[in-house]
Amino acid sequence: MLAMGCHESRALLIREGRVERQLESATTLPVGFGGELPRVREHLLQPGDRVLCYTDGIIEEHVTGSEPFGEERLIHCVNRLGEEPSQGVWADLRRLSHTLKRERDGHTSDDATLFMIEWHGGATDHLAALD
Repeated sequence: MLAMGCHESRALLIREGRVERQLESATTLPVGFGGELPRVREHLLQPGDRVLCYTDGIIEEHVTGSEPFGEERLIHCVNRLGEEPSQGVWADLRRLSHTLKRERDGHTSDDATLFMIEWHGGATDHLAALD
């Protein structure tokens, strides 16, 4: 199970190389910076699932005129790369980053951060405790 809370970031669940769905998460300031109390969402993951977190700069970057890149294009890029054999999380994330940069004509004017995790199963209670 994945528990998440993000500020200005979004996440996609990737299962078997394809985007399964967007993961809902609350947006608030990082802990310690004020704002609303973080709300935690839980999502059940299957072994091999990946979660791609990304900042709004990935999808809000404007390309060709004033059209934003958009989440649909991001999902298309993820799915297209998922058709190729995986080379591991690090290499796949690097390929996605390079693909996104090419798709956006090399433009990045806002923060554009990608973070991917891959779930292998097992208990995680020892990793974090929410108070």
